[in-house]
Amino acid sequence: MSNTTHNLRADCENCFALCCVGLHFAASVDFAVDKLAGTPCTNLQTDYRCGVHKKLRQEGYKGCTVFECYGAGQKVSQVTFKGVSWRESPEIAREMYDVFPIMQELHEILSYLTEARTKEETITIHKELNHAIDETERLTMLSSDLLLELNIPVHRARVNLLLAKTSELVRKDKGSTSNKKKDRSRADLLGANLRGADLRGVNFRGAYLIAANLQNADMRHADLIGADFRDANLSGADLTGAIFLTQVQVNSAKGNDQTKLPSTVMRPIHWT
Repeated sequence: MSNTTHNLRADCENCFALCCVGLHFAASVDFAVDKLAGTPCTNLQTDYRCGVHKKLRQEGYKGCTVFECYGAGQKVSQVTFKGVSWRESPEIAREMYDVFPIMQELHEILSYLTEARTKEETITIHKELNHAIDETERLTMLSSDLLLELNIPVHRARVNLLLAKTSELVRKDKGSTSNKKKDRSRADLLGANLRGADLRGVNFRGAYLIAANLQNADMRHADLIGADFRDANLSGADLTGAIFLTQVQVNSAKGNDQTKLPSTVMRPIHWT
């Protein structure tokens, strides 16, 4: 297993603002204006910094505050393209923009695998997890032309088998007997009132929890991979030990100082 430490959080200081240039967004409640992929955001400065970073939400760029590249931005900027920016070499710009979402997905996969390996309950599959981490890391180091040829869905499918096994091992013997049998994967819980609910160890993989009321809910050791928490109310909720909860999910939700989060994610500034 590689001993290389990978930064799986955005390091904007070492990125050429790829999310501010390469991605498309449409005028909506999340973005104040339309922007085409490959066109620099009007708020982007010459030093690759955002001119309204401290007041993104007030300026109508809520979507920017929930985005997370998992460290893909600096990887593409400094490793894949060896520190050469799209401004310095416009001829590589399109390729750089196309590689960015591929790297983002690989780094997201790495973040899930790394979390799975930290769990004591997964010791029986550590060998498989280590192999998957090494293989994913190897893919992130490929040249840009080889990255563009990758079949990410195939790799993700193999990894998902390990993540599903991780979920089974972590949730085993957690929560009530009835909860352990509950499968809320891909469930439509849009706007559901789950305030104060006992949701310990429940499988919420890919569930739609948009605008759900989860105030004071007990979600310890729940599997939250891919769950949609946009505008869900997590005030006072206990997500201690919840697995595969990402910074993106937390950023898109509402919460307060009483919300208990896993150590793998940070409390969003806008919650206060």
